Amino acid sequence: MTPAGRTRTRLVLRDLSATAAFASIVLSGSVPAWALVAYGLALLTSLLGRRPLTGRPTVSVILLLLTAVVLFGASFRGMIDLVVAACTFAGLVTSHRLLSEPTSGTDQQVHLTSLLMLAGGAALTGELWYGLCLSAFAVTSSISLGLSVIEPEGGSSEQLEVRPLVRSISAGTLIALLGAMGFFVLFPRLSWNIASRRTPPGLLGGTTGMSDSVRLGGAGDIKSSPRAVARVKVRPDPGSARLDAYFPGRSFDVFDGREWRGTGKAKPSRQMVRLVKELPRKTVSQSIELLPGYGSRTLLGLEHPVTFTAGSALTATGVTRTAFTEVPDEEVRIDQASNGYSYSVSSAPELQRETLEDAERYQRLPDALDPRVKALADQVLGAETRPLASATALQRYLQREYAYTLELGGDVADPLADFLFVRKAGHCEHFATALTVLLRTRKIPARVTAGFFGGERVGSAYVLRAGDAHAWTQVFVDGRGWVTVDATPASGRGNQPPRLLAWLASTYERLEDWWRARVVDYSFQDQVDIARSLVSPPREASSSRWSLPALPGLWPTLAALAAAIAVYGAVQRGWGARRGKRHAATGFLEQIEARLDRAGIARLPGEPLEELTARLSQIAHPIAPALSRATRAYLLARFGNQSLPATERAALLQALVRRDAPSSLTPSHP
Repeated sequence: MTPAGRTRTRLVLRDLSATAAFASIVLSGSVPAWALVAYGLALLTSLLGRRPLTGRPTVSVILLLLTAVVLFGASFRGMIDLVVAACTFAGLVTSHRLLSEPTSGTDQQVHLTSLLMLAGGAALTGELWYGLCLSAFAVTSSISLGLSVIEPEGGSSEQLEVRPLVRSISAGTLIALLGAMGFFVLFPRLSWNIASRRTPPGLLGGTTGMSDSVRLGGAGDIKSSPRAVARVKVRPDPGSARLDAYFPGRSFDVFDGREWRGTGKAKPSRQMVRLVKELPRKTVSQSIELLPGYGSRTLLGLEHPVTFTAGSALTATGVTRTAFTEVPDEEVRIDQASNGYSYSVSSAPELQRETLEDAERYQRLPDALDPRVKALADQVLGAETRPLASATALQRYLQREYAYTLELGGDVADPLADFLFVRKAGHCEHFATALTVLLRTRKIPARVTAGFFGGERVGSAYVLRAGDAHAWTQVFVDGRGWVTVDATPASGRGNQPPRLLAWLASTYERLEDWWRARVVDYSFQDQVDIARSLVSPPREASSSRWSLPALPGLWPTLAALAAAIAVYGAVQRGWGARRGKRHAATGFLEQIEARLDRAGIARLPGEPLEELTARLSQIAHPIAPALSRATRAYLLARFGNQSLPATERAALLQALVRRDAPSSLTPSHP
């Protein structure tokens, strides 16, 4: 590879390693957008080989200082987290170094600031992508540093083969990574969660969530999105692969013919919301984490939530406690705006409510309702007046006579009449609206509720996806309260992404759950559990998340121990043989040292050949050029796996004998 090619490769790898470190803090979604743009422009400029800050240190340093004052001043006033401010400033310093003159000092500064960003990224986010960024940085920075070692200051004009060096460095990096993993597993530690802010990734913004209304018409594209929007841990754990449960978020009471809205008035905010006077004896507890893809402050919970507690907002400044606001018979929302939330909710599977105080509110019909709607309800129900029986009869009729589709045309004047009497096909909002309005024409209180239907098991939690967003009908039954009746066909209730996309999303969720359990939440207690399982394995299948196989008896243990000893012995013999084998370049080094001794050139105590060569070059000793060539050839043969023919070696040694060289050189001690 040519000198220019080596330098170009080294700088590109340096820039990529810095980018991997910068990406580790960008994942948190906390880095200001202007800093992201600034780094992107600096990276692009550097990759193009431009260094506009070369020779302009004063102006650039002043700009960095001003930026530091602004960032840390904002942190002092509580406008930005201190760790985020430090990481952002490290990214700006890295940008400055990328655009400066590429020297060995500049490279070292880039790698140092990259390490600072990685440390900050570990505190800001512990997601799976951080591990990938860390691995990418380890590989690219190691190769870049390796190339800088063989490249002398000021460059070289020699053609060198760097592939053997890259292979050696890559192998060493892999061994180092494996060693780091072993150290992480074995060294006593606390859980990463103690230091990590666990701010979830917020780059893509919200995908779904509770809007202020449900409007008919348009396509149901959201049903094809596999993005996770919530994680739910249920106690007691049902243990099933899927919940297929309803998670209501908002209920709507007013329909104007085109959209549903809520008319409830919000109560004062408080730390805990209790929706019933007396708590039922049987409840199901849930710990819910709303992810950035949710994009709303409306809280979810399994059907018939009765209490909401322990609300936390995950913001750029860390985890903060927050209160709840209740809108009676409509929703409970969290007060603080953020890109993610966590809270606890208790639900009652069978919640009894004797009467409805404002029944007329849930019997109102649009002013311009098509008369055919009431005629259809009378046709299907006949003399039936019981609320639940009427709702069930209409549900069966709609599922039998109407098709589910996500492909709908443009806007129409009366979307409900168009669904019932023209197209006879629609998605969940059409089915829920039709059932609710048909019930209201019979003076039966009903409302539309929006939320999610689903719950896919991933590890110890259930995941709700954007495609699980759903709307259904709730009918009021005296003595029971609000009862769910879903007219949407079963095939249209859950998410419906393409099969490959669904598999990829599910695989990623499982990998992330594995990462959380074995890295982010890994602690000293896990180490103790592993040690116990190896020393005295349980007789029954372990319920531990690690699921280590039990060793059935003494003989398998002894066999495993013998195998480990055999492998260790083989490795030791291999290393011993490798150490005992004399490298061909070693003899060449001894010949160089002999020629130097013959010329009376003394070396400082412990001074390696490279430093001696540099010292002689500084004083312009006549033998320095020949010694520099011989030293270079030795290093390439010894560490670069390049061949050194006998003729070339003889010529290099012959050049060390010079008539104009002094017979001795006394080293000057510093």
